[in-house]
Amino acid sequence: MKSNLKLSCFLMLITLFVFGQNVFGQDWERFENLKGYWKFSIGDDLNWSKTSYDDDNWEEIKVPSSWENEGFHGYNGYAWYRKHFDFHGETPSGVLYLFLGAVDDVDQAYVNGSLVGSTGSFPPDYKTAYYAYRKYPVPIQYLNKGGDNVIAVRVYDSELQGGIVSGDVGLYVLEGLNTDLNLEGQWKFKTGDNKKWKENSFSDKDWDSIIVPGFWESQGYNNYDGYAWYRKTIRIPYDFKNKKLVLVLGKIDDLDEVYLNGELIGSTGTMKDNPDENEFSQEYAQFRGYYIPDGLIKINADNLIAVRVYDGWKDGGIYQGPIGLITQSDYIKYWRHKKDKKNIFELLFK
Repeated sequence: MKSNLKLSCFLMLITLFVFGQNVFGQDWERFENLKGYWKFSIGDDLNWSKTSYDDDNWEEIKVPSSWENEGFHGYNGYAWYRKHFDFHGETPSGVLYLFLGAVDDVDQAYVNGSLVGSTGSFPPDYKTAYYAYRKYPVPIQYLNKGGDNVIAVRVYDSELQGGIVSGDVGLYVLEGLNTDLNLEGQWKFKTGDNKKWKENSFSDKDWDSIIVPGFWESQGYNNYDGYAWYRKTIRIPYDFKNKKLVLVLGKIDDLDEVYLNGELIGSTGTMKDNPDENEFSQEYAQFRGYYIPDGLIKINADNLIAVRVYDGWKDGGIYQGPIGLITQSDYIKYWRHKKDKKNIFELLFK
């Protein structure tokens, strides 16, 4: 009888897993289904990324599907997709991602006019990325609650089929730790390495902007391996006065050092000045949460977060959230809760 119960529970688990409920780790919950008909136009104009642009006269084609299968047979070159949706529900509690599946060959994706990611390289330095699965983080503040939202996707296809061709297409929420102060969105970014970049007095006004979290390869830094720095200046509200805080940086590929107001508060792995001496293995999969020493935070004043990153190969950067500040008590409570949730297979088969 006991063995039959275990078998029934095991079959139930397999069923849940097959239908998308990941009971073994973090769960993806669909926030907005974007499959179906999108507005579509061949050609190229960056104004088409804007929410205010009038696309009433555009064609409509099915997504996902190659544009050849939707009536644009034989077309190679630039084209744009636009999708409207209303957001009237509750604000997502986890990290929001735009899933576009496979895009043939190159793409840039915008949410309400803000770039959230790109894969491959457009001409004149064309590089295809038809094989890559597109999954771009979307800062919650980019959404227009209570009104129209527009996702715009710029695509370039060089030959054969083109467009948003296959896969899950939608907005998904990665459930997990909820921060008290969300720091996702635009950060300053520069490749290279200079220890002066951790200092508050250094000016980063000429640096590029990059979306955090997100691989830097998907934001214009294709095939870059080596050192890079992120910087973000934030004001800490008075509500955080006298609270012990943790800086949460999700996952970073591969090694990192994190500074707050010029002081090192944590690192994962060991970085050497000579990149050839760096060693890395599974650090990219480790969750980053760095405890902030008492007295280092400035309340109602500017605070600088500087993150030095070394990527050894393939994808790089601060690639998965959550990103933000959380009280130490809530952070400890979250991890204790995860620890207390015993592996369900242990419960069934011990």
